[in-house]
Amino acid sequence: MSKRKSAKYKLDRRMGENIWGRPNSPVNKRSYGPGQHGQRRKSKLSDFGLQLRAKQKLKGYYGDVTEKQFRSTYKEAARIKGDTSQNLIGLLERRLDMVVYRAKFAPTIFAARQIVSHGHIRVNGVKCNIASRRIDVGDIISLGDKAKEMALVIEAQSLPERDIPDYVAVDGNDKVTFARVPKLDEVPYPVTMEPNLVVEFYSR
Repeated sequence: MSKRKSAKYKLDRRMGENIWGRPNSPVNKRSYGPGQHGQRRKSKLSDFGLQLRAKQKLKGYYGDVTEKQFRSTYKEAARIKGDTSQNLIGLLERRLDMVVYRAKFAPTIFAARQIVSHGHIRVNGVKCNIASRRIDVGDIISLGDKAKEMALVIEAQSLPERDIPDYVAVDGNDKVTFARVPKLDEVPYPVTMEPNLVVEFYSR
């Protein structure tokens, strides 16, 4: 399991955007970067800088997956027929931790990864603790018995700031089906993501 070593909201401040759309993000109060130099005038980013920023933002949004995992996901997206940037988003949305997050079984992507790794999630009725597992269309993701009563899960299901997207079909409070692989414009990002710049970054 990839472990986030720094404060997750530091990424929000570095990017100057509330990338998870959370109401308690520090960007809602201070739009400048962290540290004593955070308020300095920003210089114009080069093409490389824009590409790197797009990669950091997308990688950070998905729970700050490791560079090795993210690069291998890009390589797989490049091998699949069709638009590489759309393929990349499709593969990232098929991660088990992301489906758990989309289903509102957890309040954050980091919490989703935690409840998966602690064995609280079932895939087609079988316990799975691998957050990066690739989900297939038609797979049923459900909560284990203990998870149904966890405060974390109950809190997540009552969150008003995000809705469950159409490609995750709801079946009651504790079960969803992954209905289809989404396109970029179907994914409910709170901020603009630019996977085309990520593709440019890796194909240099």
